[in-house]
Amino acid sequence: EAAGGFAAWLAARLEALGLDRAVYGAYIQGLLREEESDEERLEALRGVLAACLEEDLLNDVCREVVEKWSESQIVDAKEKKEDEIQAIASMMEKQAKIVVKPKEVSQEEKQRKAALLAQYANVTDEEEYPFPDPDEQDGSIATAVNIGSEKSLFRNTNVEDVLNARKLERELLRDEFQKKKEQDKLQREKDKLAKQERKEKEKKRTQKGERKR
Repeated sequence: EAAGGFAAWLAARLEALGLDRAVYGAYIQGLLREEESDEERLEALRGVLAACLEEDLLNDVCREVVEKWSESQIVDAKEKKEDEIQAIASMMEKQAKIVVKPKEVSQEEKQRKAALLAQYANVTDEEEYPFPDPDEQDGSIATAVNIGSEKSLFRNTNVEDVLNARKLERELLRDEFQKKKEQDKLQREKDKLAKQERKEKEKKRTQKGERKR
């Protein structure tokens, strides 16, 4: 919710500044996530917005964005902590159902096992008579361990996929942002030239009027 609130605020702020909120918003959020400190975030933001804003406005906007971002991260951290606690509790509950206590071997079973071993001395206990030993872990625990290993492997694979997807997303956003930045720069130069031409025409018109007098 906090991240969504910041994204909405940033979109409105960029729109008020006359900037494309879709392109600039996504790129700025990516930069804020990547940088380690507020100082680095400020520096990165200045690099992004320097070509779009006047110097006095630039610093105020950058500081405002970083402050809002930091506030949203505090709220996000609290929400994630609560989610993690809930997830751990749920996982422990599931594991408790999977892992059962080792079966206790009665004295009678021990005696029967010893008799069978004496009768079939040439056959190993592990091959033909897998009676549970009190010192050995129950099969269900071994199963739980295997399940845990598979989950760990699956989780690692998922993390790698997510990181690769994020990297690709950042690269696409960077390309889109650079194109938009160049377009905005060209438009500003055109506007500047048009303004200059209007001034020159106005100046010539004024000079002609003075000569006529």
